[in-house]
Amino acid sequence: MNKLEEVINTSKYVVNNVKHVKIEITKLINNWNYEKSMHWLSSNPYGLLDKNIEDIINFLLILGSIDCSFWGSPKWTITTEENEKIDGAFALIYALSKLQRKKGHLDFTKITFTEFKHALDGNIEIPLLNERYKIVHEISRIVNDKMKGNFYEYTKNIANDIELFNLIVNNFPSFEDKRTYEGKNIYFYKLAQLVVSDILHIRKLKENIVVDYSHLVGCADYKIPQVLRGLNILVYDKELAKLVDSKAEIEENSIYEVEIRASMIIVISKIKEALNNKMCAIDINDIIWSLGQDKTKNFEPYHRTRTMSY
Repeated sequence: MNKLEEVINTSKYVVNNVKHVKIEITKLINNWNYEKSMHWLSSNPYGLLDKNIEDIINFLLILGSIDCSFWGSPKWTITTEENEKIDGAFALIYALSKLQRKKGHLDFTKITFTEFKHALDGNIEIPLLNERYKIVHEISRIVNDKMKGNFYEYTKNIANDIELFNLIVNNFPSFEDKRTYEGKNIYFYKLAQLVVSDILHIRKLKENIVVDYSHLVGCADYKIPQVLRGLNILVYDKELAKLVDSKAEIEENSIYEVEIRASMIIVISKIKEALNNKMCAIDINDIIWSLGQDKTKNFEPYHRTRTMSY
C-alpha cells in the first residue's frame, strides 16, 4: 500500500467509527455543478508564473512547506507596495517573492531569521513564525546537501504524483502529517499533496508536458470542511458545533480535529466515485476550496486548530 492509499484507508477507519461528524453526501452529488475550475495559481499571483520554470518549482517547495495556519483574530495581513491588503496563501506568495527579489534566492541557510521575520511583517506577527523558519531552513539544508541546491533539477524527470509525493515525504520530515485515533495511526499529508499538485499543475501549464496527479486524494484543511458544512454535507453534532461556532481552539490530534479532516477526505472520495472517476480527487478538492474563497458566502466558522499541518 502506498502512502496516498493510507490516507484513504485510515480516513475510512475514522469515518466508520465517527462520533461527532455525519456525512450527507447525496445532497452534494445531486445538487452541484462539477465544472473543473482553474488551478489556484493559474492566475499568476504577483508574477509567480513569470519566473522561469526552475525558479517556480523551487519556490513552490518553500511556499508549500509553510502554506498553513493563517487564521486568527485579527488575521495576519500584509500591505503590498500598491497599498493592497492581502492575507493567507497569497500574502505568503507576495512576501516570499519580494524576499527572493531582494536576496536573489530563497536559500534559508543564507537568510537569517530576522530577514525572514521582516519579510513577513504585517498587522500582527504571522502565527508559528519560529516553526516556519525552522522548516524552510531545514528544507534549504536538505536541498543543498542531497539535491545539489536545486530541487527542480533533482525532480524534473518526475511527472507522476506517487513518485514525487514519495520523494517529498521521504526526504523532508516537516511534511509528516499523522494523527492517532483510537490507537490507530491516521495519515493526511495535506501539505505534501498540495506541493505535488501545485508542481504538476504548473509544469503541465508552463512546460506543456503530460503529468499524472490522479492518485492524490485531497488536502485536509480547515477551509474545505467549512464549505462542506455550509452545504450541509458535513453535519457536526451539538458538542462539536458549539466548539466550532464559538471559535474555540480545537487541539491538534483531538478526536474532533481527526474526525473533521477524515470526513472531508471521504466526502471527496465519494464524489469522485459518484462521478464515475471522471474527475481527479485533487480537482474536486480545488473546486470546493475555491468556493470557500467567495467572500459573499455566509458559511459557519471553520474549525481552529493551530498546527503546521494545514
